[in-house]
Amino acid sequence: VVSEGEIRRCLAAGILPDRIIFSGVGKTESEMRYALENGVRMFNIESVPELHALSRVAVSLDTEAHIALRVNPDVDAQTHAKISTGKAQDKFGIPINDALSIYKQAANLPGLLIRGVDVHIGSQLTSLEPFHAAFKKVADLTHALRAQGHNITRLDLGGGLGIPYVQKDNMTPPPPKAYGDLIREVVGDLGCEIVIEPGRLVSGNAGILVSQVIYVKENQGRHFLIIDSGMNDLLRPAMYDAWHDVIPVVEGRSLKTKPYDVVGPVCETGDTFARQRELPPLKPRDLVALRSAGAYGAVMSSEYNSRLLIPEVLVDQDRFSIVRKRPTYQEMLARDVIPEWV
Repeated sequence: VVSEGEIRRCLAAGILPDRIIFSGVGKTESEMRYALENGVRMFNIESVPELHALSRVAVSLDTEAHIALRVNPDVDAQTHAKISTGKAQDKFGIPINDALSIYKQAANLPGLLIRGVDVHIGSQLTSLEPFHAAFKKVADLTHALRAQGHNITRLDLGGGLGIPYVQKDNMTPPPPKAYGDLIREVVGDLGCEIVIEPGRLVSGNAGILVSQVIYVKENQGRHFLIIDSGMNDLLRPAMYDAWHDVIPVVEGRSLKTKPYDVVGPVCETGDTFARQRELPPLKPRDLVALRSAGAYGAVMSSEYNSRLLIPEVLVDQDRFSIVRKRPTYQEMLARDVIPEWV
């Protein structure tokens, strides 16, 4: 998790505190206090100031915080620049070359108990090579830390293994087994508890965004499919230039296709889900599905342009249930309070 809100969500879902690891570059002292009071398993520390802050909070509660330092291995994850987290210029972690001296500082601070090493180099990786380079550096660091007397028993190796957003054989990322085999090969002899963060790999392809066609518009020979979902509902294409397969919900009506720009109603050119995507002829009220929307979909949605959040529906075979209802306009507007002095 990376916030108090995520801790609270986990606890509400019945996840045991001992299964929760608190990461993130900007933990506040109040969040640290909440995490310690609820007994989270470990803190992944990302800076020296954070190290001192956690020490103060732990001492004030007369307890010990189990910690790992998140090291930045300066490895290019070969992914989108906005989700690369392990290069020297990124905001995450401490430089791996400084790790030995900072672990020494941590060992001398009260209220802290060193448990492990943390690394996370990015998201949506489609090659195992960056993982290998990062994990090798973590293994070497673990040996060096143990030589200095630190009891390293946990390795949090992050996550980031990609999913196939594009339904093509040559676009398939490595399978989880290959990722697991790599971990065993590089760090398996260290005898550590291994923590991984599958994230997108678990939820990404478990979700779709279903939308309805509002208009079909032609401008200078270019066809626009205007749908009722916008970038506020699924931000990834606008933010990451991400590809999501777009398919008609009713299939097989026509083998003929033509290129459409699939766009939403938000007042930005960036509100575009796909450009020149080959689709069968579609008309208003037809439904389309945007695949692989189960990760970074609903959690990144907003009410931009005062558009209502869309409902979430959980589906299991022929059963379904609305698990997050669509709010009303009254509920959305009621969150704004006009001061008496206005």
